[in-house]
Amino acid sequence: MIQLPINISSLEVTEMVGRDHNNVMKDIRRIIEQLGEVTSYQSYFIESTYTNSQNKELPRFLLTKKGCELYGTRMTGEKGTQFAVKYIDRFNEMEQVIQEPNLPQDPITLALKAALETREQVQSIQSEVVEVKETVQVLFDTMRIDGRQEFAIKAQGKSKVIETLGGYESPAYVALSKKVFAKMWGDFKRHFILPRSMELPKARFDEAVKFIAMWRPDTSTAIEIESYNNQAKLKLVQ
Repeated sequence: MIQLPINISSLEVTEMVGRDHNNVMKDIRRIIEQLGEVTSYQSYFIESTYTNSQNKELPRFLLTKKGCELYGTRMTGEKGTQFAVKYIDRFNEMEQVIQEPNLPQDPITLALKAALETREQVQSIQSEVVEVKETVQVLFDTMRIDGRQEFAIKAQGKSKVIETLGGYESPAYVALSKKVFAKMWGDFKRHFILPRSMELPKARFDEAVKFIAMWRPDTSTAIEIESYNNQAKLKLVQ
């Protein structure tokens, strides 16, 4: 026997609490937002749709028993008590219908139940897929660069400093290489907010390549490099 999932539509809740459906939907969305990422809201509220009298498809929520209990906590006093009594009675009625073995089950009813169950299962699976994708993205964003990428960045950084100093055999390289290397990697760590330059997240590898390609020393260092290399040229002329 196919079992119909025990859920109450937000439209039914609207009738129970005597509020406009839009306001009930806003209440539920606010609760979902407050639940955040700590608790999966699908065990309380299931996103669904319905067709109104103008044949227009509109959003609604299906509330599980837990969802009704959670929604009921937002209502105090007499209204809260009345809602609790109504949803408890409603769930008891639904459970009796499902548990009754001798109820006639016509093909249309069975098909509708199966379709509803399948739809809700698909929605649940889709939600889980979204959660997995988000988790994978977070892991990728925080994953450190691998050995190959680290080697590439170090090699590019070394080439950039040698080029900036005027070549491996330039006077500026001999006198200032340690200083300029330190400045470049210091700028690199400050830009990417890293304790150590090679702790770069994998997701920012392309940005790191671009940063090194565009890097230039500060004005004082550039003048110092030029001064060392010009002195060497003057000696050659003399």
